[in-house]
Amino acid sequence: MLSLFVIQVLNGLQFGILLFLVAAGLTLVFGVMDFINLAHGVQYMLGAYLAVMFISLTGSFPLGLVLALAVGLVVGLVLEFLIFRHLYDRSHLDQVLATFGLILTLNQSVKLLWGAAPLSVAVPEWLSGSILLGEGILYPVYRFAILVAGLAVAGLLWLLVERTRTGMLVRAGASNARMVSALGVDINRLFMVVFAFGTMLAGFAGAMAAPILSVEPGMGDSVLILAFVVIVIGGIGSIRGAFFAALIVGLVDTLGRSYSVDFLRLFTGPSAARGIAGGLSSMFIYVLMAVVLFFRPDGLWPSRGRT
Repeated sequence: MLSLFVIQVLNGLQFGILLFLVAAGLTLVFGVMDFINLAHGVQYMLGAYLAVMFISLTGSFPLGLVLALAVGLVVGLVLEFLIFRHLYDRSHLDQVLATFGLILTLNQSVKLLWGAAPLSVAVPEWLSGSILLGEGILYPVYRFAILVAGLAVAGLLWLLVERTRTGMLVRAGASNARMVSALGVDINRLFMVVFAFGTMLAGFAGAMAAPILSVEPGMGDSVLILAFVVIVIGGIGSIRGAFFAALIVGLVDTLGRSYSVDFLRLFTGPSAARGIAGGLSSMFIYVLMAVVLFFRPDGLWPSRGRT
């Protein structure tokens, strides 16, 4: 029982790290640019597909990962130049409709390029196997690698946001973008930098998830919903909020799905518990979001200037 709990906690943290990589870019785009990008999950999906393609072509996981990130970044910047920058001054409804249409277009494009059947890529041999954590507790090396890589990216992102001039402008923009623009900052260039960061982070999350998840059209849609939950709980525009909220959501979602049946058995029979648990387990994170919104409408760790 203890071994199962430890494994589920690690799974929750690993899932939370992937959510953070997606939510970090989304919260910056939303916080700095006041732009609702429903197509952000598509970058996650593209990262996964590009990783599958380039790893298969090169036979090298690191090289395939680098190429996937580079091409994903180029695709994201092309979309920003052709579509997104024309929506920055439009209403949120226009942004939602346009980016939702982009989701449909890119999902169909992926089907045309790679087919509708799920794809997969093997875990690299040097990251295969398991680590013995204790008596009867084995955990895959690759999932540990995701945790380490995600924490490293989180640390690098913190340094960039907190210790560089560009990061200072990003933080200022998350608090008051109009004031930053009024002070003479090239707001379009700032928006492009922020969008580039968001694109790379989402693509990196998809590429890292490719060996352990089914790569298929629309795989970014569910992740996008959870990423919005993360930024609402953590606070719009807050990298720190996105990090801690993503870990909380990952743990709540994973442990909720694992132990909801056992919890319900305390109040009802086994068959009824199994029937109710499926729907109830998916509600936990939304109940958590509702509670946070009730007591802390700006999130648990809001960006400075937004409280």
